Amino acid sequence: MSWLNLEGKTAIVTGGACGIGRAVCEGLAEVGVNTIVADIDLESASKTAANLEKKFGGNHIATATNVTDKANIDAMVREALDAFDKIDILVNNAGILIPRLLVDPAGEEELTEQILDKMTDINQKGYFLCAQAVARVMIQSGKGGVIINMTSESGLEGSEGQSVYAATKAAIYSMTRSWAKELGKHNIRVVGIAPGIVEATALRSEEYERAVAYTRGITVEQFREKYKNISIPLGRSCKLSEIADTVCFMASQRGSYIHGTVINVSGGKSRA
Repeated sequence: MSWLNLEGKTAIVTGGACGIGRAVCEGLAEVGVNTIVADIDLESASKTAANLEKKFGGNHIATATNVTDKANIDAMVREALDAFDKIDILVNNAGILIPRLLVDPAGEEELTEQILDKMTDINQKGYFLCAQAVARVMIQSGKGGVIINMTSESGLEGSEGQSVYAATKAAIYSMTRSWAKELGKHNIRVVGIAPGIVEATALRSEEYERAVAYTRGITVEQFREKYKNISIPLGRSCKLSEIADTVCFMASQRGSYIHGTVINVSGGKSRA
């Protein structure tokens, strides 16, 4: 028996095919959790699931998942139950960030209703749909479970050029606390994790950096330099594996009294 005692547990990880989601799938698989890699990109999700089995053993499946579609979420849950007969852990991770200004006099990167709706649907509605469907299963099983919501420091601080993204992440702070009050009586813990500056991944593309730099009135080079100069007492960016380790701890009974709160994984970062 390992220290975390997660062997044989079953976890759904949304957005599990890349970035933080893939790292979380790897961390959970390493400690014996069977994972459902849920992602809108089925090809990438299938590759991730296959790599998990090859590297860590266990049983891992991929499912094409659009977190904005209730019928699709219900199908994801049925697929998980057909494969494993239970769901112990949900990691709500799928998200999107499209940098835009509230008003852009140049008209290049201005927020639109369509962009607002897209980010809200994925980052906020998606968490609601997944949490509701999985919590229902956990309640019916009578065995409880853990729901982990991936949020962001920007949900408390705000972020220039990323107002809607920050607003959706602020909503996740509130949802986490509220769902904890509702679901605790059913032995379902609800916690949030808020990463700070994370090591570069394929998701931090040149196009993303260009858009963020534009919304802040600086060049891409200046944006990258500013990133380096943000005050992080530990002196480095967060490793994806460190986020995954936090998820594993929070999902285990070692974190059994942590409920209704959001854990910063930020190296002590501040804006000072």
